[in-house]
Amino acid sequence: MSRSQHLKQAWRRFAWAAILIVSSGLPALAQTTPVWPELDTYIKLDDKVRLYFLATTVQENRESTEGEFGVNVDVQLKPLRRRTPLLEFRLDESKNRLLMTRIGYRYLPSYTGGSAEQRGVLEGTARVPLIGLLGDVLLSDRSRVDLRFIDGEFSWRYRNRLSAEREFSIGRVRLNPYARFEGYYDSRHGKWSRTELQAGSSFPVTRHWELESYFDSINDSSGSPTRQTKALGIVTTLYF
Repeated sequence: MSRSQHLKQAWRRFAWAAILIVSSGLPALAQTTPVWPELDTYIKLDDKVRLYFLATTVQENRESTEGEFGVNVDVQLKPLRRRTPLLEFRLDESKNRLLMTRIGYRYLPSYTGGSAEQRGVLEGTARVPLIGLLGDVLLSDRSRVDLRFIDGEFSWRYRNRLSAEREFSIGRVRLNPYARFEGYYDSRHGKWSRTELQAGSSFPVTRHWELESYFDSINDSSGSPTRQTKALGIVTTLYF
């Protein structure tokens, strides 16, 4: 058996083990861990431009969880020159591009009597496929700037997220497991005040519908003491 086949087998065993572990521990975990729902909708306008609408759950306040609603325009630049089994992302075509840029607007209402937020988003994501290395992994580096208006006061935040993922099939089930790490620099605090670690997988259901689940761990050092949050995320994504 070739090295490539060994790596594929290892990925499959890892994915099945992760699914079994998560499914067996999910009922107990959900009793003590908040579940954050999310709905994403992509509307393709042409080969380069699409609209992105989202309604999700976020924890921007150290003490509470809020909602986030937004509309975005994505521009996808320069497709990868050659397609490989790694690059056959069937639904999210942006993952087959070397660079994607995004401009958006977000509104974050407060459900706990705190401050609502209006936010502009500028974002760029570069992707590099590692073909033949570690079983063909796609690396992504997302740089994002949040232009924030909270109670009429302006601040900004820089976020950098590194991701590693791989899409493959186990029988008729198609999986896209991933791991992500993100750091936040907040102008209000003048420091890197937050880190976030995610691990999960998406599961294409139909040609236009994808489900995703992940575990999220947030470390917030903007105040004292440092606050940690752990949550389960459930994402429904629609592609048109």
